[in-house]
Amino acid sequence: MLPDAAARVEYIDAFRKLAARIAATLDNVPAEELPIKMFVAGGAALHFYTGERVSRDIDAVFSRRIALPEDLEISYSDADGAARLLYFDRQYNDTFALMHEDVRADSLALILDGIDSQVLDVRLLAPLDLAVSKISRFSAQDRADIASLARHRAVDPTALRRRALEALTGYVGNVDRVRGSIEMACRIVEDTRKRRSP
Repeated sequence: MLPDAAARVEYIDAFRKLAARIAATLDNVPAEELPIKMFVAGGAALHFYTGERVSRDIDAVFSRRIALPEDLEISYSDADGAARLLYFDRQYNDTFALMHEDVRADSLALILDGIDSQVLDVRLLAPLDLAVSKISRFSAQDRADIASLARHRAVDPTALRRRALEALTGYVGNVDRVRGSIEMACRIVEDTRKRRSP
């Protein structure tokens, strides 16, 4: 897939440069072990889908353990001339997020100029899975991101509830709070879509 038409060209270019730095470290990986898949979540994935909310960090995990290069931050100028920074978040992991067991299989390939997908296959969490991943923490930013996906008709409440409840079967511990967050997330999607309807 290509980034949304509203996605900022400067952001896309900075993201592409970081991905290229990662890809450049894979030149000694045997061909049979390629491609390495990079699964992008968080605000970066949201921006590619909606053009909204420019995130300062890239939240991603890989299909293999990977020795990341040192220099994974890019300074760039936004369209309005403001100085921006984009960096790869080395602390991110998806262990605590609400994730469906098929999240990686259902991810979508992102086409980026200059990135050979046979070496580094950059993939975005599907919009539905991106929304589900926002539910366990469910901060104000997560709620706004779910609303953004709903405004762009990328998620609907029925599919969100079903996918989130399926993902919840992989959780252990007291999940009452997460169940409540699922219902609130579905209401956010419902309300946002109603406001968008004529």
